[in-house]
Amino acid sequence: MKKKILRSCLLSLTLLASCGNYGSSVRSEASLEEFSVQSEAASEESSEVPSEKTVVTVVDANGRSVEVMPGSYKKVVCIGAGALRMYSYVGDTALLAGVEDIDNTSLSNRPKMFDGVARPYLIAHEEDFQKLPSCGVGGPKAQAAEPEKILNCAPDIVVSEYEDVDKANALQKQIGVPVITLNFGTKGVFDDKTKASFELLGKVFSKEERAEGILSYVDSCKAEISAKTKDIAEKPKAYICGLGNWGTSDHLMTSNAYPCFSVSNIDNIVSDAGFANMGVQKLEKEKFEELGPKMDVIIIDSAAMKNIVPAYKEDPTLFDNVKAWKEGKVYLQLAYNAYYTNMELMLANTYFDAASVYPETFKDFDMNAKLSEITSKFLGKDLTEKIDAYKYSYGGYQRIDTENFLTKYAA
Repeated sequence: MKKKILRSCLLSLTLLASCGNYGSSVRSEASLEEFSVQSEAASEESSEVPSEKTVVTVVDANGRSVEVMPGSYKKVVCIGAGALRMYSYVGDTALLAGVEDIDNTSLSNRPKMFDGVARPYLIAHEEDFQKLPSCGVGGPKAQAAEPEKILNCAPDIVVSEYEDVDKANALQKQIGVPVITLNFGTKGVFDDKTKASFELLGKVFSKEERAEGILSYVDSCKAEISAKTKDIAEKPKAYICGLGNWGTSDHLMTSNAYPCFSVSNIDNIVSDAGFANMGVQKLEKEKFEELGPKMDVIIIDSAAMKNIVPAYKEDPTLFDNVKAWKEGKVYLQLAYNAYYTNMELMLANTYFDAASVYPETFKDFDMNAKLSEITSKFLGKDLTEKIDAYKYSYGGYQRIDTENFLTKYAA
């Protein structure tokens, strides 16, 4: 306990020396509708704080009002699914003071459920992450902040994806530095909450131009895809499967409100399948068999291949009545959900889905070139070859040869 108190005191003194004497206030009753950046000029002056640095109040994803000093932070820690990914899109990774074990591939004892699946932010910065100390275990089975490890990294700000207001407040009080939370909503890269998270990071780290550049790019891509597909008269009925948590999904996991289909104006065959709720869920086996003859196109998310392949091997009649399977109109997209949403891959999948369902409209389209463009925009690097090389990318975007399905993928 004495070590813990001493460490907290040392961290507080360090922060006071480098950032000036200011506090982090939290108003937990602020509503989620206030999830937008709010600025206030600081009334206090301190000789230790550079004159150009100003205390402002931001409202984070949990509706918490937190006082920060934009552009002043030198040591950053990101915790929870998706936090480090989002920071990597907007912030300076050279400022990271620690990473979760799940993102440090040099460790032998760490969560390994995502090994083999491409996470572009990790691919782009893998060597740098390996040099950093642990700020927690991370991963789906360790979804809790670890204050002691965070303190050992001595950050001057924490970016968190955890959505519990009381825990965020408690963590901020315990470690003595601002904790800002993010949220991505159900529509991933196309969600307003994701946009707000980009804007929040841009404000806190004085990277507004960077954040706005990515958001403008997403908007332009969305507009381009929508414009190309909105006036197509004959729309094939498409089925998306393999959605949900990594490795636990299969051919029955789908969505009646799949954002990539919505943006692409694709006729989702399960949109009126009688689901009680919206979003990712399991289609009943009997319903799948009923809809099979009407499925013109199938998109399989590669996250489900590790389950679909053995299921097909056990029962080769699995897709016998599926029109798309018999006609060879089955396509494989990259897994976009691995330790939360790979935003750039979700955007790339939207292009791929549109090109797969509407091949004539996208006949001159180069998917690999588009993926290279997207990863360069989000992470500053062309990562296509490295992404495709991952075991569970299965070689990247492609049309599946259904006649030789097992021969190619069962190994």
